[in-house]
Amino acid sequence: MSPSHGPLAIGIDIGTSGARAVAMRPDFSIAAHSAVALERFGPNGRDPAVWWEAVGATLAELLKSVDHAAVRSIAVDGTSGTLLPVDSAGRPLAEPLMYNDKVADDAILAAVARAAPATSAALGATSGLAKALSFQRPGVAAVLHQADWIAGQLSGRFDISDENNALKTGYDVEARCWPDWIAATGLRMELLPGVVGPGDVASTIAASAAELFGLPRDVIVVAGTTDGCASFLATGAATVGDGVTALGSSLTIKILSDRPISAPHFGIYSHRLGDAYLAGGASNSGGKVLAQHFSLARIIELSAVIDPMTETGLDYYPLPATGERFPIADPALPPRLVPRPVDDADYLKAMLEGIAAIEALGYSRLAELGAPRLTSVRSVGGGAANPAWTAIRQRKLGVDFLPALSDEAAAGTARLALMGAGTAGLL
Repeated sequence: MSPSHGPLAIGIDIGTSGARAVAMRPDFSIAAHSAVALERFGPNGRDPAVWWEAVGATLAELLKSVDHAAVRSIAVDGTSGTLLPVDSAGRPLAEPLMYNDKVADDAILAAVARAAPATSAALGATSGLAKALSFQRPGVAAVLHQADWIAGQLSGRFDISDENNALKTGYDVEARCWPDWIAATGLRMELLPGVVGPGDVASTIAASAAELFGLPRDVIVVAGTTDGCASFLATGAATVGDGVTALGSSLTIKILSDRPISAPHFGIYSHRLGDAYLAGGASNSGGKVLAQHFSLARIIELSAVIDPMTETGLDYYPLPATGERFPIADPALPPRLVPRPVDDADYLKAMLEGIAAIEALGYSRLAELGAPRLTSVRSVGGGAANPAWTAIRQRKLGVDFLPALSDEAAAGTARLALMGAGTAGLL
């Protein structure tokens, strides 16, 4: 590929199973993509050396398909709430604590609970702040998020984070700073990285990384985001009121808001994206409950005979087990899946209607909490490919359903890399 094809930005996604990379043109079209599994480099998916080997391999694979000289910028996203301690040279000093790892030290959790505002995303055993406190020991120069550390391998800087990854570590997205109350937990504030906005220019590529990958020395490293925010951006959603529904094993909804939304009892907090905020919630309902009753092949077979324009009249609240978190916060809420129709197609239809009703209630709940009215929805996840379910959801939500431009988080991060390149005048 020759330079005449225009400049490129690269987005890298490091997840729980592998690394993915996307090269994107200024019109948001994808020039190339690649993916590499973590297990290829060892059995320990929480080993930073494995992360970096996987990122290096997927980046090298991507660069086989594009002109190296066309690359202008790179950005990285990582799993939210994954942290590791490093020394002054960025070398890991302990095994990272992953996004779902819990801090078991009651004294640490109590210190955070005493100091943090009730609306802070830093509360709880899996918070980034609790993990940072658990890593505080002699020799530790900084505590970094997963995306920070990977970006540091590219830039040579291990002192920068982004507003999205920093949120669960206590960062104040409205004041745009590390708040003073963090010091009251006992954490040494100098361990926290400096924070810039997603899409801001963080650094230029380090000479060692440029040489390793055969990239120009003027490539910039742009501040990235979390995997969840990247997945939202990848769809093309960019206007206040745009919603994205993920129909995977669970049902997750997010909406771009003009103000931050915080409702800890629903598990809701807001990531900052420029002058807007990304708010959302996750229900326990979703594909997991469908899989308890039907195989994927059977769901496809039954969906083909469903009439999505009529109602079964059944008022289901499909849950895989007792307990719901959003849009109803009730750990004792039981599944509601009776009466059961004789016809399997009607039973599946009633469950699809029930999940669609939960989705509609979720967006309404966000509006009650201060989010804007939903104006459009883009859908991702396995359930997005079910035409009958889509038609049922369209009836329940009553807004435009727009195509998701991509369901790859790396594509969302590439959009941030493009933003940084544009700001730097490189496009």
